Amino acid sequence: MADAAQDVDRDYDRRVARLQRVTKEVTTVTFLPEPDQRERKYTLISVDDHIVEPPYMFDGRLPAKFADQAPRVVEAASGRQFWLYDGVEIPNVGLNATAGRPITEYTVEPTRFDEMRRGAWDIDYRIREMDINGVYASVNFPSMLAGFGGQRLQLGHDPELALATIRAWNDFVLEVWVGKYPERIIPMQLPYLLDATVGAAEIRANAARGFKAVAFTESPGHLGLPSIFTTYWDPFFQACEETETAVCIHFGSASTSVIWSPDAVSRALIAYAAATSMLSATDWLFAEIPVRFPRLKIALSEGGIGWVAAMHDRLDHMNKYDEQWAEPWTCELTPSEVFHRNFWLCALDEPSAMATRERIGVDRIMLESDYPHADGSWPDSQTVLGQMLTSLAEDEVRRVTWQNAAELFRHPVPATVQADPDAY
Repeated sequence: MADAAQDVDRDYDRRVARLQRVTKEVTTVTFLPEPDQRERKYTLISVDDHIVEPPYMFDGRLPAKFADQAPRVVEAASGRQFWLYDGVEIPNVGLNATAGRPITEYTVEPTRFDEMRRGAWDIDYRIREMDINGVYASVNFPSMLAGFGGQRLQLGHDPELALATIRAWNDFVLEVWVGKYPERIIPMQLPYLLDATVGAAEIRANAARGFKAVAFTESPGHLGLPSIFTTYWDPFFQACEETETAVCIHFGSASTSVIWSPDAVSRALIAYAAATSMLSATDWLFAEIPVRFPRLKIALSEGGIGWVAAMHDRLDHMNKYDEQWAEPWTCELTPSEVFHRNFWLCALDEPSAMATRERIGVDRIMLESDYPHADGSWPDSQTVLGQMLTSLAEDEVRRVTWQNAAELFRHPVPATVQADPDAY
């Protein structure tokens, strides 16, 4: 497992190095003028934003015996800040947290906390950023330190330390990040990946504490863990099903992505995101995870939705070949029907995809602002939505902007806010 973790980190480092070669060298840090609060046309729940782990996240939260190994921020002689965890240097403190910076200064990673807007890592400022952007509630994935599925805190580390660190991360999120603003932040936990049975127990314990979601990996097999095509993860998924914990799968959470040509240019790597999510969803479907766990809720983030209608068509086309396959499909519903029943999707800026919303399922489309990433729409999410939702009926707009997310994450939106986006 340690070797797998090193391979994952090497793969990540290669990708970062490639992107750094084609971005302009930045020697200054500039912040754009503070934006005014945008006009709110829609009540909005964003199901994909990010918490940049703050430097004090783990203070006093791990057992004393792990004090020297606990994650902490270190400043190099060069002025660069980085995380040090269990003797391992994690090279950047941010993950593409460029919101509020000029495009000409976008780099792959901020290297100091003061190179990011404070809302990236301070919850009081984050709520202010949400207010500017017209976001009522937000689901927050982890960032550089943890990895989108919590993998960087676990792979290659002692399992007991990994469990203590994951628990500390979750405790901070629940007590501080969510605790101060429970109506505005939807509680998402990191999973324990090194033992599915222990991970299941954590899901049940955290559900009892109020967590509504877990950030899981697209492909545990890519991380050197048992594949989703085995039954290894069944105790974990059973716990998620029993507790109604939504399994949220973020693009990049397997620490890899599709690369069709080894020498592909960086723009191609970014454009591959949708293909990666489509491949991941296909694997989960045909691993029959939602067949064995029919009430499991699976949400895909930052892979777009434009591919979903085409995937439904392909799945339906494949039905005619059912008798050909040696591995029978074991559900009375078709693969397309199972996909619609168990998967939720997330859109950022995809006006064309809305033309296929009926095929996708209007009750399965949600939205994201992706703060504080460069790909995000902050502070102009309301404007972006206005351009994307023009063809939707009023009830469809309501579903896509907040109702689907409120139902999936069991996060009620007050009637006053439903009626008036300015009510918060």
